[in-house]
Amino acid sequence: MMSVLVSLHLLAAVIWVGGMFFAYVCLRPSAASVLEPPFRLRLWRQVFKRFFPWVWAAVLLLPVTGHGMIAMFGGFAAVGLHVHIMLGLGYLMIALFMHVFFAPYKHLQRACDAEDWPAAGKRLNQIRQIIAVNLSVGLVVVLVAAAGRYV
Repeated sequence: MMSVLVSLHLLAAVIWVGGMFFAYVCLRPSAASVLEPPFRLRLWRQVFKRFFPWVWAAVLLLPVTGHGMIAMFGGFAAVGLHVHIMLGLGYLMIALFMHVFFAPYKHLQRACDAEDWPAAGKRLNQIRQIIAVNLSVGLVVVLVAAAGRYV
C-alpha cells in the first residue's frame, strides 16, 4: 500500500510543480515574444483549461496520499519535521491555487469572452504573480521532500 501512496503522491507533485515550471519558465516568455496580446491571452485561457483539471487531481491526491503515508508511519508524532513542513507548504500551495482558480482565472475567462484584452491582461498578470509564488513554494517542497530527512 505504501508504494501506491508514494507513487501517486510523487506523480501528482511532478505534474503540478513540473507544469508550473514549464508554463512559467518556458511557455510564458515564448508566448510573450511571438504572440500579440489577444492571441497570447486566448492561448493562456486554453492552457489553463487543460492544465487546471490536472492540478485539481493533484489537489485531491496530494493531501489524501500524504495523510495516508503519515498514518502508515504512525501519525504526526512519528514523522519528522520535514513532513510537517511539506504538509504546511502543500496546504499553502492548495490555497494559492484555489484563489487563482476561483478569482483571477474566472475573471480572465470572462474578459477573454468579452474580448476585453486590457482586463484579461491584468488578470493574467495576477495569475503569473501567484504562480511565481506557488512555483517557488513547490520547488522548496521538492527540496524538503528530497533532503529533509537527512538534515
